[in-house]
Amino acid sequence: MVRTRSDAAALAKAGHVRLNGRRVTAASQKVAIGDVVTMALDRSVKVVQVEGVCEKRGSAPAARALYRDVETGSGTKASGAKASPA
Repeated sequence: MVRTRSDAAALAKAGHVRLNGRRVTAASQKVAIGDVVTMALDRSVKVVQVEGVCEKRGSAPAARALYRDVETGSGTKASGAKASPA
């Protein structure tokens, strides 16, 4: 999605991030399993569903295991449910 935490904070501050359909303008937001995060990136829109949370920061591969791409249904965690377009 983005390479650094500061890039993610800048996206949120600029209003390019939505959490469950609501615009996020602060860098720090609590997310829960099942939440849908939408990000307007340079040339695309990324929509992911949270499938897990962790208590502290980890590696990029560990982070990728915590969400599923809603648009393609792909992700590193298996999920029995199909995502419906929001």
